[in-house]
Formats: sequence, C-alpha cells, structure tokens
Amino acid sequence: MPASPSTARAINDRVALRLLQQEGPLTAGQLKQLTGLSRPTVADLVERLTAAGLIEVVGESGEQRRGPNARLYGIVADRAHLAALDVRTEGVSVVVSDLLGRELARASVPIADDTGTGPAVEQAVTLVERAAKEAGAERLHTVGVGAPGLIDPATGELRDSSGLPEWHRRLVAALQERLPARVIVENETNLAALAEQRDGAARDRDTFVLLWLGHGTGAAVVLDGRLRRGASGGTGEIGFLPVPGTSTLPSATDCEGGFHSLAGSAAIAELAAGHGLVATAVSPGEPEAAALVRQAVATLSSPPASPSPSPSPSPSAFSGADRFLSALADRLAIGAASVVAVLDPGCVVLGGEVGQVGGEVLAARVGERLARMSPLPVEVRASVLGGGAVLRGALLTARESAQDDLFAPRSR
Repeated sequence: MPASPSTARAINDRVALRLLQQEGPLTAGQLKQLTGLSRPTVADLVERLTAAGLIEVVGESGEQRRGPNARLYGIVADRAHLAALDVRTEGVSVVVSDLLGRELARASVPIADDTGTGPAVEQAVTLVERAAKEAGAERLHTVGVGAPGLIDPATGELRDSSGLPEWHRRLVAALQERLPARVIVENETNLAALAEQRDGAARDRDTFVLLWLGHGTGAAVVLDGRLRRGASGGTGEIGFLPVPGTSTLPSATDCEGGFHSLAGSAAIAELAAGHGLVATAVSPGEPEAAALVRQAVATLSSPPASPSPSPSPSPSAFSGADRFLSALADRLAIGAASVVAVLDPGCVVLGGEVGQVGGEVLAARVGERLARMSPLPVEVRASVLGGGAVLRGALLTARESAQDDLFAPRSR
C-alpha cells in the first residue's frame, strides 16, 4: 500500500535528518540531489524541521548565485545533550557531548576498593552532574553507561554478578533518580565492539569478534552487522572458557581457571615477570599488562645494544621481550581459536588497552598461531581505540537513542 501523506512526510524528514547528521551541513539543493525528492518537497521538509527546532541555517555555501538554496542547513547540536560513562571496578569516566557527538566536557574519578556503596554511587553521580554543568547542559537527554557484567536482555538492567562491586548496580538506579534523562546500560565489551566497527579497526567488517584485553577479559560478537547478546545476555563471557594451561577449571561464580587465568592483566604481569620484564610506568587506571606489553613492543622496535651512544636494549632484554610476546600470543591464540572454530568470524580484533598497545606486533603473532591451529581463514587486527572504545561506544549508543527519539515523527 502507498504511504499516507503524513507517513511520507515523516519518512522524508527522517532521511533528511540522517543525511545532515552523516554528511554535515547541506544546502536544500544538495538535499534534493541526495534524497531524490522534488524541490517543493525539500522546501516543505526544511520548513517543517526548522519550525520543529531540529535544523537551522548554519552558513552559506560557496555557490556564486545567492538564494534560498545557497543556505547551509545543519542539525541544532544543542537541542539535546548526552553523557557517556565508562564504569570500571576502580573508577568512573564520563564524557558529555551535544547531539552531534562533539565533546563538551570530560572527567573521571577513582573509586577505592574500600569505598562504601553509598559514597561510591554519590561520587559517580556527582561526577556526571559536574561534567554536565561544565558542558553548559541544563539537562541531559540520554546517558549511555558501559559496565562490566551481564545485561539482562529482557529488562536492559545490569544483573547481579559476583566479583563486581555492589555500587555498579546501584549507580544505574541513582542516575535514573537524579537525572531527568534516559539511561541505557550495555556491557562494556559490546560497546567497545560497536565503537571499533564505527570508528576503529573493524570499519570494513560486518562480522567480527572483539577480544577484550584489559584488566579482565571478554569478547563481543558482531554477526551480519548485528551485535549478538545471547539468550541471557552472556555472549562473549570468554573469561569463563575452559582452556588448557590452567591449574583448575572455572566455576559458575569464579572465572579463575578459565581463559581469564591466562589473559587477564594479573596473569600477563606474572608471565612478563617470568621473562624478566618489569613495567617502568603505569598511567592512572591503565592495566599493568598494558604497560608491560607496550614496553616489550618498544624493546623489539629497537636493535639490541651496540657501540652507538644512543640508548638501546641489551640483547637479553631484547630476547626477553621477544619470548614474552611469543608466550602471550600462544595464550591469546588458545582463546581466539575456540571462538573462531564456533563462529567463523573471519576477523578477530585484539581490543582493550593491551590489544591497542600490542599493535601489529602482537596481532601478527596471534594471527600466525591461529593459521596453524584453525582451518578457517581469520585476520587478526589490533584495536585502534583501546580502552577509550567503551566511552566512544557508550556515546554512540546515547546519540543513536536520542536521535531516534528526537527525529521520530510527532503526532499532529
């Protein structure tokens, strides 16, 4: 059946808004060309969207002939303000942006292990409120939250997970109570995968697996362009995967003995120590494993010591870094091979802080081992966004939700 006039108008408006969001400011003539709509139809939708406060004139094009079509129209960026949170066991980071995703404020706060649930929640909520005020946002429209643990697919809420602090679950309720905003919660690794697909290492892939390597381990699965969460929201809980090389098996409440025991930050630090590596510096919040892998990669990029006066690693340091990265690649390939055998994703992204600093050096070594272990072709790539992918993914999710709401057709 042909669309009714009101439905057709809503569809046209939505298409135009998406083009303005993706392409930036456009003239009415450019909108006509990109949408294939008639000039009168474009003029009508521009008038409607302007009256609704969704678009505005932001300048003029460089066309020689001046007139209505030379005006550049853009989305009203401050129509809505958004926030993205990265909730870790050791603290919270927040970014506040406008509707176009332009960052207006950024802040973080560490939360000690011995901080009580109430004070921890208060610190986190106050951080968001302070960042919003700094950004000049009177109110937030949507807040995207990335957190470790399982998200209940039926309710969208963070499930009670052993090993995670109680304030994680309380934080979401507190945000909903204190902020007049929609709050969306998603697993941190899933958000990282969305960010890597949109802006990072998997931009050209609609099927891939992101292997998260940070303080802990996890995986996110994207098949045919869709993020897969599973029946209970637990797709990608690879830390619980039973693997060879551990002294025990994981349990329903503890991932020790699973892949986490090989690839978590503490396990990687222990592996590095066994090869004579010690981290020289760790930035606030960075996993120790990331500092160690960065140091090893840097050591391999320099030739062993020579008579040259410039500093360079000793032969033993060079050899230790090489053996450490090879042993780490062995471990990562064990977990990745299981995922590849079941899903055949064609691409594995080594994500998180460790995956990013490991770069092509670590990715190539894991790829070589997978080629020997699996008959299925798979490309291994290093993360582009690293630990920042969680915040980026949370912001993208918040922006999509806000735009779906604001760009939706209104009843007349």
